[in-house]
This record gives sequence, C-alpha cells and structure tokens, in this order.
Amino acid sequence: MKTTVEVQQRQLLIKFHTLCKRAGLRPDEKEAIINSYGRFTSRDMTLTELIDAVTKLDELLNPQLLQMDTWRKRVIASIGGYLRLINREQNLQIIKAIACRASAHDYFNDIPKERLINIYNAFINKQKDYKKVGVITDEMIFNLTIAN
Repeated sequence: MKTTVEVQQRQLLIKFHTLCKRAGLRPDEKEAIINSYGRFTSRDMTLTELIDAVTKLDELLNPQLLQMDTWRKRVIASIGGYLRLINREQNLQIIKAIACRASAHDYFNDIPKERLINIYNAFINKQKDYKKVGVITDEMIFNLTIAN
C-alpha cells in the first residue's frame, strides 16, 4: 500500500510530464528543468520540487491563471481592508463568503475576472468613502464643539 505522499508524487510526475509535452519541450529542455533542482531524473524530485515545477509550467501554459490569482488576492485584500476599517471580524472564510455573495457565485474560484475587478473596485471605493465620511463628521463635531 502506498502512502499519501507517494500517491501525490506519482500524480505530480504524470502532470509534470503532461505539461512538458503540452508546452512542446524537447527532452534536453525537460532535462534542464530537472537539473535545475539538482536532480538527474524527475523521479528523484521531492514533492515540493514537483509542485514548484508543475506550478511554473502551469503558469507558462496558462498566463490567465496567474492573472486570476492576482485578482483573487486583490479582492481578498480589499475586502479585508474594509473589514479592518469598520472593526469587523475578518478571516479568509468570511472574506470569501462576502465575495461570493457580492458576485452571486457559490465558490470563490468560480468568480470570473470581470466580477473580481468589480468587487475589488467596489471595496476600494467603500474604504475611500468610509474614510472621507469619517473626516467630514470629525470636522462637523469639531466645529460644533467650538460653537458651544
């Protein structure tokens, strides 16, 4: 019986070789990737090395995935910033739930890029508005205290 790590490593090996083939890498180019990790064959690569190699090949083949990941991180940061600003509890599950409700999607990773951009801008604008309203109310309170 194989351990979980062995099963994951085998799956990643298959994915690594599939991605190399899809990228049209020649055998010497594939060997150069493997050698960059200080290994002679792909079977010698550790699980983390395989994960790294597969991620880089994935990004090479699908640059839109990298863009989507960037927008997801921006949305998480903008919602988190807004929650911090209004002194509300914040964690990744809450932030993802807010993003899902805002986009009417069931899963955070299903939100399309256009909606991620809209949500990001909406929460950045909410932060700006909240700060601006705070400044205006502080000025009004200050002026009222002086008048009294």
